[in-house]
Amino acid sequence: MDAAQQEATARARELQRNWYGEPLGALFRKLIDDLGLNQARLAGVLGLSAPMLSQLMSGQRAKIGNPAVVQRVQLLQELAAQVADGSVSAAEATERMDEIKRSQGGSVLSNTTHTTNSSGAPTVKRVVREIQSLLRSVAAAGDIIEAADTLAPSHPELAEFLRVYGAGRTSDAVAHYQSHQN
Repeated sequence: MDAAQQEATARARELQRNWYGEPLGALFRKLIDDLGLNQARLAGVLGLSAPMLSQLMSGQRAKIGNPAVVQRVQLLQELAAQVADGSVSAAEATERMDEIKRSQGGSVLSNTTHTTNSSGAPTVKRVVREIQSLLRSVAAAGDIIEAADTLAPSHPELAEFLRVYGAGRTSDAVAHYQSHQN
């Protein structure tokens, strides 16, 4: 690889870090390891071609152009966390990956593929995840925290919201929401 290609790859990885919180190569390798996948299976679940996945991982391409694919990446990250904490078994994870693969994505706030309570309303966890997805689709966690710090003196409630929902863990955001409902 010549110097110009190396520079382009470094720039693409930096853009990925800004957009997705880390280079896609690292993010996708974590998903592969955590969910026991290979690259071809990950590409299939995400709805990408294997060459496109390879280009994103290597930094030859910077951006995932399809919002539905970004949403599937986020769903897989959530699934990997649930597998890691033991709340989802390997068999359940395989079934959920098939559901993720079939999901059409849609808008960030779509609830067509998400859980609802018995009345048909989205669950608190689902709403929190949608808020997180929306915030994270426009800024990386570090940028959200920086914005919260800037807003804190004049708008402490908004700053807290950004920290908890934009850069925090889903479980912490759900607990935050529930504590403010009483």
